[in-house]
Amino acid sequence: MKQIKIQGGNLLSGTIAISGMKNAAVALIPAAILCDEEVTITNVPNISDKYALIEIIKLLNGQVTDQDATLKINTSDITSEIIPESLASKLRASYYFMGALLGRKKHVEIYFPGGCNIGNRKIDFHLKGFQLLGATVEEMEDKYIIHAEELKGTNIHLDFASVGATINLMLAAVKAQGKTIIDNAAKEPDVINVAEFLNNMGAKITGAGTNTITIEGVDYLHKATIEVLPDRIEAGTYLILGALIGENITITNIVKEHLSALLTKLIDAGVKMDIKENEIIIYGRQKLKAINVKTLVYPGFVTDWGQPMSVLLTQCEGSSIFEETIYENRMGHVPYLNKMGANMTLKNQTIKIQGPTPLKGQDVVASDLRAGASLVIAGLIADGTTLINDAEHILRGYERIVEKLTAVGAKLELIDIN
Repeated sequence: MKQIKIQGGNLLSGTIAISGMKNAAVALIPAAILCDEEVTITNVPNISDKYALIEIIKLLNGQVTDQDATLKINTSDITSEIIPESLASKLRASYYFMGALLGRKKHVEIYFPGGCNIGNRKIDFHLKGFQLLGATVEEMEDKYIIHAEELKGTNIHLDFASVGATINLMLAAVKAQGKTIIDNAAKEPDVINVAEFLNNMGAKITGAGTNTITIEGVDYLHKATIEVLPDRIEAGTYLILGALIGENITITNIVKEHLSALLTKLIDAGVKMDIKENEIIIYGRQKLKAINVKTLVYPGFVTDWGQPMSVLLTQCEGSSIFEETIYENRMGHVPYLNKMGANMTLKNQTIKIQGPTPLKGQDVVASDLRAGASLVIAGLIADGTTLINDAEHILRGYERIVEKLTAVGAKLELIDIN
């Protein structure tokens, strides 16, 4: 078990460089399976999910070289082995091997994917799409067997604009015969990044980033290179932190368009910023005012920003409302923030937050990745010492978080507990 120990109350100043996007990287690595040659992925964040995906690639007889944030992956001799529970359960994104292996080998056997317990995240949309493409799906105890003699292009309408389903179905359709149209597709930057990668290999995908994605199937995909986009969730987390205890802190290597919904809310709350093309300077230490926040699909306020943002709302003057509309179990951080001194009232998926309230360090638990990030923020603004247990969740999505924060003046350390 890992813990993060934080001594709160220190102002932060300096520069934090944003790493590659976790949610894109974990899709790009499985997507490499579709290439008949070697691919190169740059700006890959050094997070624990990366290593789990590499293990799976190697299990499938792929070759991986990992050096200086660059992965070279050769899957020319890929096989469709059973992906065991010990690997599949490590992360949610293991499900991308379904679409990739189905597209490349027409056969997949994989145990149920893992990941954070943030609510009902069934993969029915994925499975229904595979079936529309011509695959059979069999659920046996705790694993899926997906097989197709051939895949044929079809029209797929997603009842919900799911990022995971959109990407998984793109992966499966790239080598299908004929044209596939995905309607009500997710528009997130992750989807665009994966589509660009596949197109660099020779795929014929249009419409990524819009409601409708069209894929013309191809037989062969050649070597290609892709750069992982900057992580808008990591950027948002540090922007929120900077708004609370920053002193001219600069968040660099960002795509400002990906942050529009968050920046609007921060400005509404009274945060003073200088927004440039590739970086944002947060002046922080302003008097913050209460606002209401509601999570929505992209380009709305992203659900992954919600838990960190709720910490900022504890320091706003007045009564704020935070509403989570995507996942029903994303409030695991609330009891711990209240333990630290917050005034939060939770009803269903809505929190009423009265502020500002001083926070005090406590022993807390990271129930999931973004809950853990919110507790890091809370610990850094709190008086005294905070000990975050189950910190492994945080390391799944934030590259070198301890080192990055220490470099700008935070006092925290990562502790291994045997």
